[in-house]
Amino acid sequence: MGVRMALPYERAVERVTAALKDEGFGVLTTIDVQATMKQKLDVDFRPYVILGACNPPLAHRALTAELEVGLLLPCNVIVYEDDSGAGSVVAIIDPAVMFGVGVSPALGPVADEAAVRLRRVLAALATP
Repeated sequence: MGVRMALPYERAVERVTAALKDEGFGVLTTIDVQATMKQKLDVDFRPYVILGACNPPLAHRALTAELEVGLLLPCNVIVYEDDSGAGSVVAIIDPAVMFGVGVSPALGPVADEAAVRLRRVLAALATP
């Protein structure tokens, strides 16, 4: 699931973080891929961040249903600068697809709710 935004990268990250918050998700982790590539490999890479987003009530329900679901948490959201350098791309994996990978059927309703919320995040980002 994804959306292109006519915003510079830094502003896009701010908007994504705010839209996640509006749907009850906090950002637990931030991985600056560009900085990591430079530090570890001394290579240049486009501005790119992986945000580990978590909705605590949904995470609690998921972990209560299946402890191993922690392997799939938090929900990763990526934001990166597009090829033009003037816009950004946001992508989120569909939790219903991700949770369908051999885990408990009890996770279905949790994954579905998370997917609905994350789709609303993308819809909010698609409007200027």
